[in-house]
Amino acid sequence: MTEIVFYVLGGFAVASALLTISQRNPVPAALWLVSTIFALAGIYVLLHAQFIAAIQVLVYAGAVMVLFLFVIMLLNLGREKGDIRPAPAWGLAAAIAAGIVGALVGLRRITPAALALAGWEGTVKGSPFDVLPGGLAVQSADSLGNVVASLARPLFETYLVPFEITSVLLLAAAVGAVVLAKRRL
Repeated sequence: MTEIVFYVLGGFAVASALLTISQRNPVPAALWLVSTIFALAGIYVLLHAQFIAAIQVLVYAGAVMVLFLFVIMLLNLGREKGDIRPAPAWGLAAAIAAGIVGALVGLRRITPAALALAGWEGTVKGSPFDVLPGGLAVQSADSLGNVVASLARPLFETYLVPFEITSVLLLAAAVGAVVLAKRRL
């Protein structure tokens, strides 16, 4: 049953992502992106990653999409004749999609353990948790049931500066949209 739900959510995510990039009008494109984000959150729930699913919905569907819609409304982008892109854009998108599918089919034979051990031949043997940085800490935290703390600690210690730089960039984008919108008024 879980497999069927996964394929339904995956198909819906792919279909809504295609509708996101095929829209000319940015408002429906942003709404299709929200539906893609919700489908991905459903897939995270199926993978027993409820915390990441909640963060996906709160951060992306909540905050980032509100910012996107705010910028779209401030720029007052007009409605064009058709909502669907012309045929040459579809051809280019189909070629890119075929390349991505071909690459994914080629990568299908690579397992996480083989990927972690690639390039480490002779020096490290074992599971990917032994090779990847912080893998043992995440594995021990997972066994204790404290996954949120193991995710939050690097975010607020190691990656605090990149996290804050990202927030400043989003703020600069919003301020830039306001400045552009005020010039037209």
